[in-house]
Amino acid sequence: MITRISADYFTALAKQYDDPQYFTCDPVVFPRHFFELHGSGKAELQDIEIAGVISAHLAWGRRAMIVRDCTRAFDEMGWSPYGYVMSGRYRNDDASLHRTVKWSEFARICSSLKDFYSENPSLETLAPDEMRVRIFSAKSDPRAANKKIHMFRRWMVRRDGIVDLGVWPNTDPKDLIIPLDVHVHEEAVSCGITERKSSDFTTACEITDYFKHIFPDDPCLGDFCLFGYGVTHPKTVEKRVVNC
Repeated sequence: MITRISADYFTALAKQYDDPQYFTCDPVVFPRHFFELHGSGKAELQDIEIAGVISAHLAWGRRAMIVRDCTRAFDEMGWSPYGYVMSGRYRNDDASLHRTVKWSEFARICSSLKDFYSENPSLETLAPDEMRVRIFSAKSDPRAANKKIHMFRRWMVRRDGIVDLGVWPNTDPKDLIIPLDVHVHEEAVSCGITERKSSDFTTACEITDYFKHIFPDDPCLGDFCLFGYGVTHPKTVEKRVVNC
């Protein structure tokens, strides 16, 4: 059996699932908290960015566990991320913060953020691979999907005022890349968007380019489409072909 998935259907999914009700137990709630404080002058842009970096870095596994451990991280920061980072005094030990992420890794990220903010006002100036190297202390890898970085960028850039925050004015949403992890990749394969086996940057670009045909100014709406498709369609063995 072949299921043909139309552009209209994906458009309807985007409209339905780009909705805060589906993201109340999601790591985006932490940068959103500081975004709302920023609106009343009680937080800085850097608070939003740091909250996004930490939340995105911990965003793997069950949502409830992610939210629990993000809360632990912000409790440690006294719910003042920028002040904590610039203080230079971090929890730094080998106990687990979240799954295999230790507090020592958290401290290293905070130290990298301090070094960056000592000379720059915003992370917006960093390209994804630069962020991978300078903030997360990883080796440069043009082939990497960098899911956590592209998710963070989606939060910072998309401006529809619904789920994402849109605090970076100089980055165009049409230049974003779909945040690609195993689950997003599986849904894209199920929909017939890609046949690639690797969850790498090339696959992320292929999926993003597909959604550019539907949402030319905002291809990361496709992230909500794939989320919604996963919610509404249990896994089957049938082949699906996309009719765009």
